[in-house]
Amino acid sequence: MNPEKNDCMPGSQATMLLEEIADWAWVTTIVLHGGSVFEFKGSFPRGKQGHGFYNLEGDMPGFHGHLNLDLVSHIRFQDKPHRGRESYAFVFENAANEVIFKLFLGRDTSGELIAMQTERFKALRAQYQQGAKHE
Repeated sequence: MNPEKNDCMPGSQATMLLEEIADWAWVTTIVLHGGSVFEFKGSFPRGKQGHGFYNLEGDMPGFHGHLNLDLVSHIRFQDKPHRGRESYAFVFENAANEVIFKLFLGRDTSGELIAMQTERFKALRAQYQQGAKHE
């Protein structure tokens, strides 16, 4: 699949996006590797650049890691139903359009999407769609 230019934000914006998402409270992080799906539900931790990686610095115990954001070519806006309910994700992909990881918007205790996150996702998508139209 070749992502449409107006359906993505550039990979150079990955740090900015991750710093914003750290304030969103609850998201689901998905890592696909070797035919397995790893999920972490909770706050995406803040990080900082060091030794060539974006190093996640969350509370212990919690989600940690070292992200090579130089490999993120683009971040695709995913908008597709999951089990009959609306679902949105930021899909971090490399230059070969392979998924590195996904960040799904969070849900409240009744299973509904968190409104602030949905509004922000749609605003970011509109911003980059608008920018692609003017290039």
